[in-house]
Amino acid sequence: MIARAARLEKIPPYLFAEIAALKRKAIAEGRDLIDLGIGDPDQPTPLPIVQALNEAALLPETHRYDETAAGWTPFLEAACAFCRRRFDVTVDPASEAMLLIGSKEGLAHTAWAFIDPGDISLVPDPAYTVYKVSTLMAGGETYTMPLTEEHAFLPDLAAIPADVAKRAKLLWLNYPNNPTGAVATPRFYADAVAFARHYDLLIVNDAAYTEVYYDPADRPPSILQTPGAKEVSIELHSLSKSFNMTGWRLGFAAGNAEAIAVLNKLKSNVDSKQFPAVSLAGAYALLNGDNSATIEIYRKRRDILCDGLNALGWSVKKPSATFYVWTRVPEGHDSMSFARLLLEQAGVLVIPGIGYGAYGSDYIRMSLTVLGDKEGERLAEAVERIARLRI
Repeated sequence: MIARAARLEKIPPYLFAEIAALKRKAIAEGRDLIDLGIGDPDQPTPLPIVQALNEAALLPETHRYDETAAGWTPFLEAACAFCRRRFDVTVDPASEAMLLIGSKEGLAHTAWAFIDPGDISLVPDPAYTVYKVSTLMAGGETYTMPLTEEHAFLPDLAAIPADVAKRAKLLWLNYPNNPTGAVATPRFYADAVAFARHYDLLIVNDAAYTEVYYDPADRPPSILQTPGAKEVSIELHSLSKSFNMTGWRLGFAAGNAEAIAVLNKLKSNVDSKQFPAVSLAGAYALLNGDNSATIEIYRKRRDILCDGLNALGWSVKKPSATFYVWTRVPEGHDSMSFARLLLEQAGVLVIPGIGYGAYGSDYIRMSLTVLGDKEGERLAEAVERIARLRI
């Protein structure tokens, strides 16, 4: 067998392997498992978006390569219109936006486009693993920015040593945040932009969850609303969580024109964009999509789960955005031992926080996207099962 690339050795061990094995065992035994682990919308894509795809797929011009410079033009125009309507931000579709085959792909390729061996990425912890893994795969190094409850799960930029900040090229942010559910404030974004300008680095804000929120007063902002942000940042948006379109693999990047051009130079050599019919359906979603029914389902599930656990004596804060509940484990447990206990003794699957980094070791993440749930009954059943445990 030919030796695999050395860069693959940089990928950390799969920390969810034990939980995955226990899940397979429970399913094989025929147990009724309530899966609060996966972060994948369980509701279907809204029908008008599916109908838009059907119509677009009948157009012969969508059957060929997308040979545009940065993505199917109607999609980029719709993305920029979305930014203007939602955030009051002006983005030029010709130079400040590009199509992504889902934001995960865009995040990974951003690391490859900017990180050389020895360069530093400033990476939050706990965090979606793509930021760290993609930096390591590109030969770079990571500096951990702790996200703590005491600091509202926002990184303390002032605590980053100056010598580290001077070597850094990328500052990774993700708000609303996976796994904590935290939302960044305009004040924090202003501080981040000032930090990036001072140290001449690029902010990459993963904004996949901006449209999953529960109160108009808590609408998550965009970093691009911050004065001067387009000089030092790009923001990645996804249609996956906003419109239940995870399998469609569609998103966009917007912001600094030079950074967009760099990312596009890399991507133009490794992919051929998205099926244009999907892009046209995505344009329809950005201009007309309404996922409020799904958000109401998440709200009901959130309230049932959080209120139920708090009635048991837990201290669970309801997230104002995302469909994740992030909470501390009981004393005497770490995230892995408690996740194992819930799975083995209650048939409730959660994600151990250690999988998102060392600073998640005392937490678990529970997702509100539960297959088979109709009116929150599966969340209520999860609470009842947990109530029967001796913790």
